[in-house]
Amino acid sequence: MLTNREGRLLWARRIRQDAWQFPQGGIQKGETPEQAMYRELEEEIGLEPQHVDLLGATRGWLRYRLPERFIRRHQKPVCIGQKQVWFLLRLVGEERFVRLDLGERPEFDNWRWVDYWYPLKEVVSFKRSVYRKALNELAPLVFPDGVQSRRLGR
Repeated sequence: MLTNREGRLLWARRIRQDAWQFPQGGIQKGETPEQAMYRELEEEIGLEPQHVDLLGATRGWLRYRLPERFIRRHQKPVCIGQKQVWFLLRLVGEERFVRLDLGERPEFDNWRWVDYWYPLKEVVSFKRSVYRKALNELAPLVFPDGVQSRRLGR
């Protein structure tokens, strides 16, 4: 998750879809989760390590399973869900460095800043519990004084 100085989060729209989410990506063989995060950050939204401060990460892996209708059985290996480590970054560079068109195959065609808790209400239902866990766990890093960090969805 990428936050700005006001505690709002970058929310990106999947290319040619009405589906919004946080940028994310897979870990390649030989990468640590942190290395993968920085690679995906640059590929998906054009930001380099000097444009962000790493504020923290979830303590462990967060998991979700795909509903049966979303499992693509023709792919190898078959994906039945994901396990994720969530990172929280703060943009320290200028917004102009956010570029969705730098990757070989862009994944997003639009982005905006949203209220910290907004994604919890808007994400597809099968990802909601993972979003809730990550947002609740990382909120104190965005709102250390507790303002605006009320826990949602409990």
